[in-house]
Amino acid sequence: MKSAWNKFYSWLDERVQLQNLIQFMGKKYVPVHSHSIWYYFGGVSLFLFIIQVMTGILLLLYYKSGEEFAFESIQYIMSKVNFGWLIRSIHSWTANLFILTAMIHMFSVFFEKAYRKPREMTWITGMLMFFLALGFGFSGYLLPWNELAFFATKVGTDIAGVIPFIGKPLMIFLRGSEEVNGATLSRFFGFHVAVLPGIFTVLLGIHLVLVQRQGMSEPLGLGANSKSGLKTMPFFPNFLLRDLLFWLVVLNLLAILAVFFPWELGKKADPFASAPAGIKPEWYFLFMFQTLKYIPAKLLVIDGEVFGVLLFSFAGLLWMLVPFWDKKSNRGEQNRFINYIGLFAVLYIIFFTILGWLL
Repeated sequence: MKSAWNKFYSWLDERVQLQNLIQFMGKKYVPVHSHSIWYYFGGVSLFLFIIQVMTGILLLLYYKSGEEFAFESIQYIMSKVNFGWLIRSIHSWTANLFILTAMIHMFSVFFEKAYRKPREMTWITGMLMFFLALGFGFSGYLLPWNELAFFATKVGTDIAGVIPFIGKPLMIFLRGSEEVNGATLSRFFGFHVAVLPGIFTVLLGIHLVLVQRQGMSEPLGLGANSKSGLKTMPFFPNFLLRDLLFWLVVLNLLAILAVFFPWELGKKADPFASAPAGIKPEWYFLFMFQTLKYIPAKLLVIDGEVFGVLLFSFAGLLWMLVPFWDKKSNRGEQNRFINYIGLFAVLYIIFFTILGWLL
């Protein structure tokens, strides 16, 4: 058995220079410190994205886009296709866990100041992927064409429509018409399975190359200037095996959620019916939705909803550009004000998400 493996390895090494790759990986080192656990969430997000792609392809074999077929095709997948209900449940739960782990990864990078020079582009590409992940969630939510997804999409696109100057064209672009209908479903299907994955894959490739070229960020005060020095571990095989072990834990959690809490389908969407009471978006949009409910209808000369959308847009832009205005971190200095901003953002999201869930 060992001889056969050695022959296969030699055959493969002659064709793809596998030994050179192993030597390259062996030269990569990962800092070891009290916050090292946060390094693994980037890999977990990648793992969940891979599961998303695999389960999405399997669902695509049976899914039919269109106002007349979408809901029925999901019903068929869940009731007639072997393990179809499980694949759909895994896909849905993975979507939520993917956004959760990406959010944890984003905040851990923020608090560790891992966006500082020379990693500005790594942060930018990561943030763009996070925004695309939200786009995945928003576009994929409508595809089952159920009642909840229909009205949540209507509310979401209505909010996009209040943006000054570009709101109306943006809303029509997203919907494919003035109203949410079959054209919207077809358009969201195209976004979800082609446009967004294509852009995301390009950004992911750039992001991974940057991470490999620049290595893992070292916490401020623990780098080369630290008196005690910084412990490291080889990326291959030490860190990689720990990463794979973390993936296995997440896979078990995902299996438990998918089996014991299968994703429900609900009722088919009826564009002529009234919206059900208490309709809410998915949890990752809930804090924004809840905030908009508390803003007065008019703030001086501007509509409250317009003010809220512009405020969140401006906050998101500032957050993405933090490497360029947090000058202290680029000089290797701690900036407590930035930490307070991050802490406020975390607490704000958690508080208004819980509030929106309860009310």
